[in-house]
Amino acid sequence: MHIRNLQAGDADALLAFETANRHWFEQHVEARAPEFYTQPGVALHIAAYLDDYKHGRMHPCVLLDDAGAIIGRANLRQIDSAAGCAEVGYRIAADQVGRGLAGAALRHLQQLAAGTYGLRRLQAWVAPQNVASARVLEKNGFTRVATMPSQDHIVGEQLRHSFLYEREL
Repeated sequence: MHIRNLQAGDADALLAFETANRHWFEQHVEARAPEFYTQPGVALHIAAYLDDYKHGRMHPCVLLDDAGAIIGRANLRQIDSAAGCAEVGYRIAADQVGRGLAGAALRHLQQLAAGTYGLRRLQAWVAPQNVASARVLEKNGFTRVATMPSQDHIVGEQLRHSFLYEREL
């Protein structure tokens, strides 16, 4: 497995990854709009992420297997250089869970945050039922610091709250 920056040419592979894992992801995070799961939808998504990357607001990455297929994603989001913080997010293919990829992705994001962006703090939001993601965060030095009301919907039900995790770098 290796990690690299998201590229405009990833549209077909990203659509295949997101479509194949759609049901899995929607059990843990809010569902994407149906328009996302189209070639134009994914191309627009990538263009928006790359624009945010160009302007220093985000750092989008993909995790690739040895054959070059996308098996995960990892992003630094809402990078705030003045405040020295950003949010982390990751998603791993259902058939790759349990192989340490989420931890590797999170460590990669921490290195980017400290080394490339000079950030001092990272945050992550986790739904209460996403126990595996909470474990990955805790194993990588994050601590749950708050419970916040949520407007997200997972599997058709509105979450009452989400957990905020933080890590000082």
